[in-house]
Amino acid sequence: MTTPTAESALATSGAVLDREETISRDELEALQLSRLQHTLAYAYDRVPLYKRKFDEAGVHPTDLRELSDLGKFPFTTKEDLRLEYPFGMFAVPQQEVARIHASSGTTGRATVVGYTKKDLADWAKLVARSLRASGVRPGMKVHNAYGYGLFTGGMGAHAGAEALGCTVIPISGGQTERQITLIQDFKPDAILATPTYLLTIADAMMKQGIDPASTSLKYAVLGAEPWTEEMRHELEVTMNIKACDIYGLSEVMGPGVAGEAVETQDGSHIWEDHFRPEIIDAFDPSVVLGDGEPGELVFTSLTKEALPIIRYRTKDLTRLLPGTARPAHRRMGRITGRSDDMIILRGVNLFPSQIEEIALRIPELSPHFQLELTRPEGQRMDQLTVKIERRESVTVEGVASAARVLKEQIKIHVGSSCAVNVVEPGSLERSNGKLRRIYDLRPKA
Repeated sequence: MTTPTAESALATSGAVLDREETISRDELEALQLSRLQHTLAYAYDRVPLYKRKFDEAGVHPTDLRELSDLGKFPFTTKEDLRLEYPFGMFAVPQQEVARIHASSGTTGRATVVGYTKKDLADWAKLVARSLRASGVRPGMKVHNAYGYGLFTGGMGAHAGAEALGCTVIPISGGQTERQITLIQDFKPDAILATPTYLLTIADAMMKQGIDPASTSLKYAVLGAEPWTEEMRHELEVTMNIKACDIYGLSEVMGPGVAGEAVETQDGSHIWEDHFRPEIIDAFDPSVVLGDGEPGELVFTSLTKEALPIIRYRTKDLTRLLPGTARPAHRRMGRITGRSDDMIILRGVNLFPSQIEEIALRIPELSPHFQLELTRPEGQRMDQLTVKIERRESVTVEGVASAARVLKEQIKIHVGSSCAVNVVEPGSLERSNGKLRRIYDLRPKA
């Protein structure tokens, strides 16, 4: 008996793949080369920052004759976007900019991105492609719990769901009690949210005496923060859903740069007809790594008009893998963390996702945790304390055992000692969107 292909499974469900999802790798790379040559010339001619950076690096758009030549060109960083605030990165006149989004600016000056009407249409198409890959189908009701406003998540996901032919419920983030009411009353088929916020919704349901597995939800498309396979298992079992990843960042486009296929759930396929990915050595950015090697993810846009982006350093740590459900389009491995979220503890590099992965293998412990960094008075060494909630049914003896196991496993798998404080259920902050995991309580210099 043969296994049905992704195309035949989709055809049976009434969904149809974009032509670019079905082309060969050779066809895709030929398309990338043509689009990349155009984008480099377009950015050089229209964005003063790129003309300056290319000239300083001694390269010209005509130097790109094959895809590997991209490594000759300079990187773009978040700091570049901040220095060009607000509109210095735009490649089109103001009257051609149909929409503006921006970051929160909580860690510095906001980064501003713009879209032409064509950019918005392409974005909606790619989000629709991602949602369809993750199991969402035309005619389904989609509960959108991503935040609306200047953040790209809410409106990007909304437009993609509409482009797919879904009925969108634009609830945005927060108002958890109302989210639950609408899920019960409107009976959506799919939910779009951050993984930690979906966990918040599930917890709130249980507190109300509602079984999260009893709702109408069948699919969850989750993104905007790193999450682990252990978190996927937690959400799928708790809510009786299939949970898939969606990846994006505003500087590159927004959600929909890559999406995970529900039939394989093995990492997000990057839509390489619109973006050229690279992996570089995070400690030596001049080194471009091969597929399968872990490093920092870098993106170059291939079709953007308002804000072309050349070799943007995302700070996301992952690796590139061969395509599966969409063979021509390479996959991203799970993001292990962001280089700016990395904790260096006594010379050991540690990411919150590592703690999540370990903790969720211990049945007595919940997915709700915080990491506190302190430096006790009179000491030179930093101290990490993992504050994590126990599950409701756990006894005092179970708490002590779980704390000991977590401490031991962190030492074994991460290589650093820490303190573990198991706290009462519901005592830690819940996510209303992106969850803060790290609390740096060390004295300021």
